[in-house]
Formats: sequence, C-alpha cells, structure tokens
Amino acid sequence: MEFFAVVDRHTDADALQARLDIASLPSWCASISTVLSHDGDRGEIYCVWGQFIVHREPIRGGVRFTLPKCPNALAWTVTTGLAPAPEKIVVHLTINRAEHDADFIATIQSFVQDWRRGLEGRL
Repeated sequence: MEFFAVVDRHTDADALQARLDIASLPSWCASISTVLSHDGDRGEIYCVWGQFIVHREPIRGGVRFTLPKCPNALAWTVTTGLAPAPEKIVVHLTINRAEHDADFIATIQSFVQDWRRGLEGRL
C-alpha cells in the first residue's frame, strides 16, 4: 500500500539530506515521540506503533527512512524535484501489504500528515 502527502514548500535535495537526520525526527513528525538512540544513519525510535530500529539513507531527491524489523516493512521517503510534484516536497510511505485493518491505515495516514505538518512548519 502507498500513502502520499504533498508539502507546499520548496527546497532542494541537499537541504533535505542535511536537515532530516534521525536525531531530529520528533521535531519533524509528531507521530515519532522519542529517539532512543542514534549513531549516524542508524537508530532506534519510539513512535505511534511502538519501538523500532530506524535506518536513514540519502537518495536521489531527498531521504529514505526504513523500519527494517517492522512486520509491514514500513518505509517512507521525503523528496523534492521528482514526480508527482517536482516543485514541492513529497512524503511517500509504503507497506508490504495490499490491505490492512482500518485502524492501522488511519495511523499511517496520520503519520504521513504529521510529516506534512512538520515540514510545512519548519521549512
């Protein structure tokens, strides 16, 4: 399943890569409450779904975050300069399921919107 949010702000990929690190995740997304540990592009967070290891990877257009031990293989990207809105910032989240229960889907939608609000508020 895929979820998107378009952020009505303009920046470049280098700025996203410089600013979006694991240590600062709670300041960008209200669904991430605590960074329990971080060391470069690896860390551990507490979020709406519980405690997870998180990895960060600079990618074309921005940054990808993954929760490698998540049973849904949850990952999200924050990018700019690419479709579907090259002049804006796009938050794109995926899970490895074609369907899921409505409550879980609602938390994913809130997570993506929390990213949108955080980016709009800080950029």
